[in-house]
Amino acid sequence: MQRLWSRRWLAPAASLVIGLGAGLSASASWKEAPTEGLLARLPVVPVVAAATSLPLPAADSPRTGELAKYGLPGLSQLRSRESYVLCYDPRSRSALWVLEQLNAGTVSGPSDRGACDFREDDSVHEYHRASNADYRGSGFDRGHLAAAANHRWSQKAMGDTFYLSNIAPQNPHLNQNAWNNLEKYCRSLTKYNKNVYVCTGPLFLPRMETDGKMYVKYQVIGKNHVAVPTHFFKVLILEKPSGEIELRSYVMPNTPVDEKVPLERFLVPIESIERASGLLFVPNILKRTSNLKAITAGRKT
Repeated sequence: MQRLWSRRWLAPAASLVIGLGAGLSASASWKEAPTEGLLARLPVVPVVAAATSLPLPAADSPRTGELAKYGLPGLSQLRSRESYVLCYDPRSRSALWVLEQLNAGTVSGPSDRGACDFREDDSVHEYHRASNADYRGSGFDRGHLAAAANHRWSQKAMGDTFYLSNIAPQNPHLNQNAWNNLEKYCRSLTKYNKNVYVCTGPLFLPRMETDGKMYVKYQVIGKNHVAVPTHFFKVLILEKPSGEIELRSYVMPNTPVDEKVPLERFLVPIESIERASGLLFVPNILKRTSNLKAITAGRKT
């Protein structure tokens, strides 16, 4: 197995700063996941790093019921849909991550993108969801996290990707060029792999200001203050016909990117994404297999 924690990785032309040990923390509480639908079929769902170490009162402890007497103010919001599973972040008005299962059957079919409309996700509280009006005149595209073209197998599956909970504000040049190329590449991998699991999400990375201090700064758009990510990540888990599992992880800045730059320039060690996002991928994968190979920048693919 290739050594996973390579320190060497190539950044794109725009400065890509991964804060070592200073990644965002996500909510550590999880509500019970639905057992039906896509979620039940996925072998690897990313987890919040803190969730594995957070001490909770024993079930029979009197404090358990007493603490929740008036309800808990928030729990991680999982949505299991026809084509993907997502974990929603009510603060950013978008998803923390979206997970898809792609294969030769899902990426082909008669579905018509023209019959799909972007729409609010009514399953999200009105205080915490984005609207189409938030994007109007903002200068940002409504960028899919789970790509519509990944789910041509079903009109409903494709339509589900147009919920605004699966959308994030994305630089138009990035969305229509380099990011689109990465999405196409994900689909092309279904020709050579049994399954391609794709996990996509936003990043809000720190950068150093003129005073020498690190800050996390990002724009918000619309009356609902939809957060504009500084970067996006995409983690690919490839199931090879041989049984080997291959891991590829990419980060792109939410800025114009020359589409001629090879995609391998955006490969980063998975550790960088885990640190920056507050999520963990590798521990879950290793529960399923010890035959794991990680593809990082500089390695021939």
